[in-house]
Amino acid sequence: MICCKTVIGWGAPHKQGTAQAHGEALGAEEVAAARAALGWPYEPFDVPEALRAQWDQRARGAEAERAWRELLERYHEAFPALAHQFDRRISGARPASWPELAREALEAARQQRAAQATRQSSQAVLDRLGPALPELIGGSADLTPSNNTQFKGARAIGREGGNYLHYGVREFGMTAIMNGLALHGGFVPYGGTFLVFSDYARNAVRMAALMSLPVVLVYTHDSIALGEDGPTHQPIEHLTSLRALPNIQVWRPCDAFETAVAWTAAIEHAGPSAIALTRQALAQQTRRAGQQALVARGGYVLIDCAGPPECLVIATGSEVALAAEAVQALNAEGRSVRLVSMPSSEVFDAQEPAYRESVLPRSVRRRLAVEAGSALSWWPYVGLEGRVLGINRFGASGKGAELMAHFGFTAASVRQEIEALLEGESAEAAAAAALSAAR
Repeated sequence: MICCKTVIGWGAPHKQGTAQAHGEALGAEEVAAARAALGWPYEPFDVPEALRAQWDQRARGAEAERAWRELLERYHEAFPALAHQFDRRISGARPASWPELAREALEAARQQRAAQATRQSSQAVLDRLGPALPELIGGSADLTPSNNTQFKGARAIGREGGNYLHYGVREFGMTAIMNGLALHGGFVPYGGTFLVFSDYARNAVRMAALMSLPVVLVYTHDSIALGEDGPTHQPIEHLTSLRALPNIQVWRPCDAFETAVAWTAAIEHAGPSAIALTRQALAQQTRRAGQQALVARGGYVLIDCAGPPECLVIATGSEVALAAEAVQALNAEGRSVRLVSMPSSEVFDAQEPAYRESVLPRSVRRRLAVEAGSALSWWPYVGLEGRVLGINRFGASGKGAELMAHFGFTAASVRQEIEALLEGESAEAAAAAALSAAR
């Protein structure tokens, strides 16, 4: 290959005249000299017949395909059950038992009562789905015990088969291999690392989005609450960065049930999904039967109020419980505040306008978004008159709970933000009343 810098003379010690002055890649004399040196007498874009014939592998390819199809036919005759599974997996179809499997996983998650880290909730879902989905092939970039990605019964890949890969400290390599498995077909690859290390795999993640590959990116330790590892390991901008990618669904569930919904949605999605999970235990949220079905829509009303809401609060992941405590306390005191849990803004944005309006009515201008990460992705939802309780600086080293309190992620802080919005509305109402009286 000829380097463009050498050709136009940027780095060459000679012949920098005409080609460099006119910005041409090669002059006519240089082209003629190159043809003579290579012994190439053919016109531009003229491929010699002898070379064309040498490159033509159609007959060889047709014979290889014929032999492969004969082998596949014999395989169908000898092992009909395995052949049927092969055909299903290559086609990308889920097993006939999938609806029941998904329902059982959701029901098991709904029964979870004790507080639980969503990385553990994720493993509980995998423990149910993994043994029944042979197309699942998992792994982790050196963090299996932390990511909780090896489900019960999963075996490391070796001479005797297996369905789990220990990738080592290779976030990019892991994601690139997952892309290759998805392109081959017959697999639903998933792999885990810390959310902050998604940076190392960024170009492979982008390629998964560009090619609409069904890979599941399991990202744990999703906020400053991971604690003592400090700012090098605490993701700040990463959720916003992933959401900025087209064609990827990012899920940040708040409890076991939302985690199960995220996993079932990721397996059904015809493109990449990222599931951001906590290190720390989270309380389980209470939902009515009707609300459970709405989780799959990406955003839904978790706590509503009597009458039209004065303020809308939007939260994700570990901050949902904080917001719920603040909203419930204010509503008990006679205020009207609605809490929306939005585990996936991409999925919510894809819903019909009427549903989105029912969750976030445009008439309510007082809005607060709460997420322990960059505030950037939330301004479209709260508008210029709203607020975002986020973190726009790097974290610090310390115990997770202490850091969350230090950076303002407490129920008391959420309440203060809501009250500030409501007081602003009251001030506007008083000013309008005074203006009306003056008239």
